[in-house]
Amino acid sequence: MIRTAAMAILLATSFIANASEEAKAKADPAKGKVIAESICVACHGADGNSATPANPILAGQGADYIYKQLKNFKSIDGKPAVRNNPIMAGMAAPLSDEDMKNVAAWFSSQKIKAAPAKDESKIALGQALWRRGDFKKGVPACAGCHGPAGAGLPAQYPRLAGQYPEYTEAQLKAFRAEERANDPEKMMRTIAAKLSDAEIKAVAEFAAGLH
Repeated sequence: MIRTAAMAILLATSFIANASEEAKAKADPAKGKVIAESICVACHGADGNSATPANPILAGQGADYIYKQLKNFKSIDGKPAVRNNPIMAGMAAPLSDEDMKNVAAWFSSQKIKAAPAKDESKIALGQALWRRGDFKKGVPACAGCHGPAGAGLPAQYPRLAGQYPEYTEAQLKAFRAEERANDPEKMMRTIAAKLSDAEIKAVAEFAAGLH
């Protein structure tokens, strides 16, 4: 009986410890809202709907993806940031791990005000690349990772539906030039290297129109 009681106490203690860790890890959008309204608002808007294509729309983006990008902008243990951006480096520097999770949760919970596609002449090419890719060039369909409707997979691949086409285009070109290198296994750098300027613009325009 003593052994049974001891086991019960051990299990209970373990359960309490795990519950405490889970509670600690759970993000708080309300706290994230405060950060968004004080730090992020000038570039991304308080609700994550940026007013300019130079800055990405964060509303409705996967929380895990936003958190990863914020971590990538930070210099850790004196090492250069994985994603080089002086402005974002300065913004992310004072944020704790908890802060980043909280603000990511806030933006993720907001409703996106989608940016419209602006060049209708590019839609057909963009749709073909999004849905089928280009077998001859070794370009996989964008939908394979970002989803048929562009919603993405929160922890790995970003939502591109409704994103400013100019921003998506700029990021694809940055991957192609290897100016941005925080893609796992060089996936986006490899794909972007096979795309022409016209194809990049077409994909960006098509993604903007997805909902």
